[in-house]
Amino acid sequence: IKEKLGCMSDKPVSFVFHGGSGSSTEDIQYAIKAGVIKMNIDTDTQWAFWDGMNQYQKKNVDYLQAQIGNPQGPEKPNKKYYDPRMALRSGEEAMAARLVKAMQDL
Repeated sequence: IKEKLGCMSDKPVSFVFHGGSGSSTEDIQYAIKAGVIKMNIDTDTQWAFWDGMNQYQKKNVDYLQAQIGNPQGPEKPNKKYYDPRMALRSGEEAMAARLVKAMQDL
């Protein structure tokens, strides 16, 4: 490409790494050296979000069976556990951690 276009740059074309999710760090580094300037990781971030919510459910399963009653007592409320914002927050935190890892890999 460099020769055909008569460019001075060693990387005359900017590439997008479609389907970067699940790629090894080595493959990512190789792609960057080859001229990749953008990498799509939507699948990885979606999985991280889902996994964060799933881990929240597994961790709090005994508090997510009814509105009232849990291991702390039959009359103890569970509102703070089944509030959907709690599971969503766990998803957000997991996705943010995945993005940090992506930035470190890049």
